[in-house]
Amino acid sequence: MSGTAGPRIAVVHEWLLDFAGSERVLRDILEIVPQADLFALVDQPDEELMAAIPRRAKATSFLQRLPRPRRWLRYYVPLMPLAVEQLDVSAYDIVVSSSHAVAKGVITGPRQLHLSYVHTPMRYAWDLQHEYLRAAGLDRGPMGWGARLALHRLRQWDVRSANGVDVFLANSAHVAQRIRKAYRREAEVLYPPVDVSGFPLRDKKEDFYLTVSRLEAYKRVDLLVEAFARRHDRRLVIIGDGPELRRLRTKAPPNVEFLGRLPTAGVREHMQRARAFLFAGIEDFGIVMAEAQACGTPVIAFAVGGAAEIVRAEPSPQPTGVLFAEQSAEALLDAVRRFELDAARFAPLSCRENALRFDRARFRRRFEELLRSHWERFTSIQVT
Repeated sequence: MSGTAGPRIAVVHEWLLDFAGSERVLRDILEIVPQADLFALVDQPDEELMAAIPRRAKATSFLQRLPRPRRWLRYYVPLMPLAVEQLDVSAYDIVVSSSHAVAKGVITGPRQLHLSYVHTPMRYAWDLQHEYLRAAGLDRGPMGWGARLALHRLRQWDVRSANGVDVFLANSAHVAQRIRKAYRREAEVLYPPVDVSGFPLRDKKEDFYLTVSRLEAYKRVDLLVEAFARRHDRRLVIIGDGPELRRLRTKAPPNVEFLGRLPTAGVREHMQRARAFLFAGIEDFGIVMAEAQACGTPVIAFAVGGAAEIVRAEPSPQPTGVLFAEQSAEALLDAVRRFELDAARFAPLSCRENALRFDRARFRRRFEELLRSHWERFTSIQVT
C-alpha cells in the first residue's frame, strides 16, 4: 500500500523518546507506508531515535509542552487518555496505532479502518498493577488509594476504547491472550521485526553472562543479581538504566558489572561476545532476546511470555537456550547449571537460524498483506 495513491493513512504512536522495542516496530511500519502521517503524544527523540526515524510527528498532544517527559512520563499517565483523544485523525481513511499504552484509544469514525498493533495492553493498569504500585511506593496510604482509583478509571477507559479498534494484531501469542482477557477480542499474532542482519553471528564466546533491560521492578533483574551473588565464580554484565539502578547496585557483588544504557552498537558487541543472555522477567515478546539469538548467543529465560515463543528449549533436537519454570534465584542458577553441563549443544548457528523466524522482511511482508486485505474487506462492507 506504499506510494502516493490509495487510502490516506495516519500512524499513531505513544511517545518518541528513545529507540526501544516499540520504536523498532514503528520504524518498519513507517517504511511499509511511507505516505502515512505520524502522530504522537510526545515527540522529543534522542540522537539514536532521530537517526532511526528521521520523520517527525505531524501533530503532538499537550503533553509535548509539559516539563521533562523523559523523567516524569509515568506521572502523566492519568492524562494520556485525554491527550490521545485530542489527536485529530479524522481526515484519514486508515488509522494504524502502535500501542503499548493509549495509542489504540485515538478516536476514529465509522468510515475509518482502525488497525491496532498491540505491543501489550497497559501493564500497569492490568496484571502488573500491584507490582507497579509497590515499585512506585504507592501500595498503601492515601496516595496509594488515589493511584488505585486512577488505575481503575484507566482500565474502564482502556476497555471502552478497544471498541473503536476494527482489527487487533498482537506481537506474540502471550499478548493475544492478554488482549482476549482484557478486551474480549481476538487478535492475530504477528511477531515484531528483528533486525537480524544488524546483529551478525559470532561463534567465539567469552566467559560472561549478559542481560539488557530497562531497570524496572517487573523486569526482575534483581533475581539475576541475587543469583550471581551466590556464584562469585561467574560474571554478569548488566546493560540498561532505570529507576531500579541504585537499589540493584547496592545489592550487587563485585562480579556483577553495570554498564548503564549503551547505544545499539555497544549492545550488539556485548551480545556477540556473551556466553549466554539471561532474562528473568515476563516479556510481552522480547526483541532483545531474539537479537541475542541472531548473534548466535543462547538465551536462558523465565518460561512465560515471549521467551517461550522465541527460545527453542530442550527436548528440541537443536536447542537455542534453557527455560526455567519459577521466578527465583534458585531456578535461574539451576538453569545456568543445566546450560553449562553441555554448552556446546547450543550451537551459535542454530541460534541464528532460529532468529530468522522473526526477520524484518517477514514482518514487513505480512503486515502489508494484512493491511491490504483488511482494507479491501472493510471497503467492500462499506459499499454494501
